[in-house]
Amino acid sequence: MNFPFLGKRREDPRAHDAEGIGELLADCDLLRSQASREGVRLDDSAVSLEQLDQVLPRWRSDEEILTWLGNDAGLYLGTVIVRTVPGAVWSIRSDGQPVVRLASGREFDVVASGHAWAADGVPELSQLYGEVAEG
Repeated sequence: MNFPFLGKRREDPRAHDAEGIGELLADCDLLRSQASREGVRLDDSAVSLEQLDQVLPRWRSDEEILTWLGNDAGLYLGTVIVRTVPGAVWSIRSDGQPVVRLASGREFDVVASGHAWAADGVPELSQLYGEVAEG
């Protein structure tokens, strides 16, 4: 249905360019907040992934936070990969899922990895980064 009196929904202008998409995906507000409380500074580096792996998983008892944190962890992992691995870029699959595409053409579903990390701690974010960074 079209309700003209409601007007068009405004889109964030960053959503249509690759750099803008990267900025949107890098927000990860819940993860950044949780990390900050634990004294971890998320500076988009591989070292920050190692530090996240050491944070006590206090969120695992809250299903809602677990889901959001898993998304954020995956998006943060993707952000670190895109910013530090040559040729890595964000790509949006036809189902709307953000993935990281490596220079080799291989796609990496970082959100699924983030959910696994948030729920079980395995595999560690730094380990996943290492596997991707090696090629």
